[in-house]
Amino acid sequence: QAVARPGGDLRLTFNSGSAELSADAKKLLTDLAQDLAQQSSKRVQLLAFAAESGGGASRARRLSLSRALAVRAFLIDKGVRSTRMGVRALGSKAGDGPADRVDVLPQ
Repeated sequence: QAVARPGGDLRLTFNSGSAELSADAKKLLTDLAQDLAQQSSKRVQLLAFAAESGGGASRARRLSLSRALAVRAFLIDKGVRSTRMGVRALGSKAGDGPADRVDVLPQ
């Protein structure tokens, strides 16, 4: 599931243990790439999370990084320069949302 949130944030959720983007996520990211193409000064921050499961905190952190890099690679393929994206892999420190997600925050 992928949703656009108030303020232009995107929340992309992932299946447990997976870093594969859903069709919904790809559509929202394609729209975001088009928006970024029109606003050359805009940047995004990718905050990635993963539930702590069998592998513990370090596995959750690696999975969250894989998810952030999957989002980043998709946006690069759509023409967004890597210098316009910040990546933070936060592992199991999900805070106020589902554990298996990437939040895309415009800056």
